[in-house]
Amino acid sequence: MQFVPPDLRLASAEIFLLAMACLILIVDLFVKDKKRTVTFFLTLLALVGAAAATILTSSGEIVYTFSNMYVGDLMGDLLKLLLYVTVMVVLVYSRGYLQDRPQMAKGEYYSLTLFATLGMMVMISANHFLTVYIGIELLSLSLYALVALNRDSIPATEAAMKYFVLGALASGLLLYGMSMIYGATGSLEISAVSEHLFSGQVNKAILGFGLVFLVSGIAFKLGVVPFHMWIPDVYHGAPTAVTLFIASAPKLAAFAMVIRLLVNGLLVAAQDWQTMLLILSVLSMAVGNFAAIAQTNLKRMLAYSAISHMGFMLLGLVTGVVGGDARFALNAYSSSMFYVITYVLTSAGTFGMILLLARAGFESDEISDFAGLNKRNPWYAALMMMMMFSMAGIPFFVGFFAKFSVLQAVVAAGYLWLAIAAVFFSLVGAYYYLRVVKVMYFDPPADKSRIEAPMDIKILLSANGLAVALIGVFPQTLMSLCAFSLLRSL
Repeated sequence: MQFVPPDLRLASAEIFLLAMACLILIVDLFVKDKKRTVTFFLTLLALVGAAAATILTSSGEIVYTFSNMYVGDLMGDLLKLLLYVTVMVVLVYSRGYLQDRPQMAKGEYYSLTLFATLGMMVMISANHFLTVYIGIELLSLSLYALVALNRDSIPATEAAMKYFVLGALASGLLLYGMSMIYGATGSLEISAVSEHLFSGQVNKAILGFGLVFLVSGIAFKLGVVPFHMWIPDVYHGAPTAVTLFIASAPKLAAFAMVIRLLVNGLLVAAQDWQTMLLILSVLSMAVGNFAAIAQTNLKRMLAYSAISHMGFMLLGLVTGVVGGDARFALNAYSSSMFYVITYVLTSAGTFGMILLLARAGFESDEISDFAGLNKRNPWYAALMMMMMFSMAGIPFFVGFFAKFSVLQAVVAAGYLWLAIAAVFFSLVGAYYYLRVVKVMYFDPPADKSRIEAPMDIKILLSANGLAVALIGVFPQTLMSLCAFSLLRSL
């Protein structure tokens, strides 16, 4: 048996980030600065180094290594670069919040964030069911610890326990589904599973059962109905800095996982999994939007909003292979990818505003906490209004074009009723987003002091808000980049 050494160069970004995470874990033991300045900048340096490694090793072609368990392609490289930027934004937004809470301002926050990022990178580049599972578990275990990082907080501890128990159940479902697909096809390699399905030499009964469990596990990671129970409690109970991380970066990895497993591996069984995703999508848009109306806590409202947005994102995947045309499928999948990226951008800015208003002993996570924000600082009120308008899908912000591109794919697939339902649920969602805008501009502030922010936060928040506005006016560049990366990867 001839041993083929793996091409370590392709995984140099993952190797570098792992080494830096271990180094930061050790260096932080000797850091005396309570603000963790050294640890913070080392973490940013690790992400910049990983980005450089990803760019330098990107060939634009589909390349396999580690016995075909790892795949390098343009879609993976693009999602990884966006992942690094998102995590860096999260760290900058969170820094002031952590400094106001000494019990959380520890090196573990930064090292766990890097390990979670590493898990997402593995998910993005996985070409094997076990590699996908390893990436998911590395991400999940890091998130469980991050949610419980504030050990003195009862809501955080309760949220971590709920997340852990439900996450373990979902991991079991996912692993059981993978084992059944292995039994049906005789392989765990995603590309080999696809080849077995195309040959038709599979046990369809076992494959069907495996697919149900696999989609259930994926649905939990996406946080769609009826596997959404953990999202409102985790978003609400976790420290806001951790909620920001959970609400943004993992969505990119979850999208990559769906593409790898369902599109790359199980495309032949698309008729089965598309029906399941269709049901999950409609239920998520319905439950997410209607439940969000009743929320007075902004983090819980955004949690239910995330459920509805993930349901909307699934619409592109539902209609991807209906037309039987490769160009049609590319447009559908690229619209979903564009939707995820723009949602992450908007979600990061929204939670960045919550973190800006928070201070020691005050979380600023109630909608009423934003009362009169326009009187306290008109620019920040305008930025938050941009985020809310974008999430509601109001022209001409990026959220509008993201929804429009998905709806275009749905209508082209012949699902007119589904497009009408999606528009209706979006109109329902507009109510609770506009309620936040109304509170900021028309309700009197409880505290009339002017809101100021450090220069780095001010610049980053402004750039985030302007990106939401400008990409909405000029969306074609990002949309074309999504389509091109998928064209070179599928």
